[in-house]
Amino acid sequence: MKISVAHRDDQRVYILFFFLSELVSVYQQKLKSKLREKCKRITEGISQHGSSALLDEIYTDLYITEGWSEEINNQHELRQIETVSRRPATQETPIKCNDLFKDKSIRSVLTKGVAGIGKTVSVQKFILDWAEGKANQDVTFMFPLPFRELNLMKQKQLSLMDLLHHFFPEIKELRLIDCERNKVVLIFDGLDECRLPLNFQNNERLCDVTESTSVDLLLMNLIKGNLLPSALLWITSRPGAVNQIPPECVDQVTEVRGFSDPQKEGYFRKRISDQSLANKIITHMKSSRSLYIMCHIPVFCWISATVLERMLGEAESGEIPKTLTQMFTHFLIFQIKHKHQKYHQKCDPDPQQTRKSILALGKLAFQQLEKGNLIFYEEDLRECGIDVREVSVYSGVCTQIFREEFGLNLGKVFSFVHLSVQEFLAALYTFLSFISKKIKKQYIKNLSDLFTKSNMSDCLRCAVDKALQSENGHLDLFLRFLLGLLLESNQTLLRDLLPQTGSSSHSKQETVEYLKKKIRENPSSEKSINLFHCLNELNDHSLVQEVQRYLKSREYRCLSGVRLSPAQWSALVFVLLNSEENLDVFDFVEI
Repeated sequence: MKISVAHRDDQRVYILFFFLSELVSVYQQKLKSKLREKCKRITEGISQHGSSALLDEIYTDLYITEGWSEEINNQHELRQIETVSRRPATQETPIKCNDLFKDKSIRSVLTKGVAGIGKTVSVQKFILDWAEGKANQDVTFMFPLPFRELNLMKQKQLSLMDLLHHFFPEIKELRLIDCERNKVVLIFDGLDECRLPLNFQNNERLCDVTESTSVDLLLMNLIKGNLLPSALLWITSRPGAVNQIPPECVDQVTEVRGFSDPQKEGYFRKRISDQSLANKIITHMKSSRSLYIMCHIPVFCWISATVLERMLGEAESGEIPKTLTQMFTHFLIFQIKHKHQKYHQKCDPDPQQTRKSILALGKLAFQQLEKGNLIFYEEDLRECGIDVREVSVYSGVCTQIFREEFGLNLGKVFSFVHLSVQEFLAALYTFLSFISKKIKKQYIKNLSDLFTKSNMSDCLRCAVDKALQSENGHLDLFLRFLLGLLLESNQTLLRDLLPQTGSSSHSKQETVEYLKKKIRENPSSEKSINLFHCLNELNDHSLVQEVQRYLKSREYRCLSGVRLSPAQWSALVFVLLNSEENLDVFDFVEI
């Protein structure tokens, strides 16, 4: 029996495709196995030192919405969090991460969300569900490429396949990726951490996955669709960095909103096994509006649970934190004590080493705050005098505040657990530098002149002015912390931990009066709201109490016939925005 040449060729092609298909399947299983091991556990706080748990056991669905917004929100994340806390969800479309690419017309998705809101954890769950066969099983390959690790490749020249082989050696025998036959998802987590020069005006076109070039050009051609045009892309970013990607390169924008109010309670009930204690924590958090608003951020829920579980559980004594400064001060103290109890079997840390480490971390936090950096590299540490050979000392003192991570390519990456922790340490560094009389000339734009002031009063007035001058409010939380540290109770806590820090002779009342003066002068209610939060940190409620007396005296919540000063109107706005009641109708009649 004779077989035609054409028939033999068809057989060869069939056998070749069958062989390649089997090969792809082998590589897919190897990749899934690796990603499953990498993603199945999660550590709250810090990956190296914290206690990990299975992601599936503690994961709480986050509130994620879909929709395109052409406006870039340049406000500081603190203001965005407060806005989200008051925004009705009735006209928004929620979406689950596993459904991001359900619409076949969508190639690229950009997901935005403030620091610590859960973007990276959502990415981790998305990958784990695929690796465990629970979702998106039509996807052949999933390649997570975090920007913090891509940064370490910025000096290299390599092709896209070289890059994938570097991060995923399990597929090193796979020389090409056929996106026409295989569905591929590339995940770029943390655009805000990118230090590669993403210049999308550069028209250098690259279509060959085997052609070597710089990593930034590889990324830009991937995002533009020149490289692997059929591959699906998921990019995550803090809101302030999303404008780096041209709108025409994005098919869908989603936003991670963090925890809704029911999810906040759900988190504490999952996190705290003693439900009676969990109820106490939830009740306490609800009693402080500023704390409860911050609980939209999962990381802040973890910080609060860490502190309150011990304090309300009677393992610790002292005043229960009601302000952000109190909460973060207790958190810092707990982390330092916890490290020494865990690793040195003693309760009293070495005060000299602790002070040295805290000041070094504070200086790093301060220097990087103005640059807007959440992620640091060895050169950043060297710039502020931290010996990278001894960095374990700093991450050891604060095991769940400052972390040292090793990427897939063994490069070192450093960060604080959250932007708010960085802002707290920056404020603490500023405060300690003044009261210890060890002020050194700084070379940081805008913030540096805080250190040129001759006394604490001038420094604080300067900080208030700078926060008000900031268009995006990026110094709002730094200012809250700095002023909160004026409270004697917070200073006492710190002196127990950091002896020889001196004491502040500054009159708290001076700052209170200056804040009230600025509230009277400032026409912007948005900026005034942060000044009221600052007064709250200083335990001064006089303006708010004035307005509350008006509210209680007016039937049906009507202010008809009442003349309020500009400062009182600002206080009224603050009271309404921070009221736990739903004020659907309020009669504003000014005579």
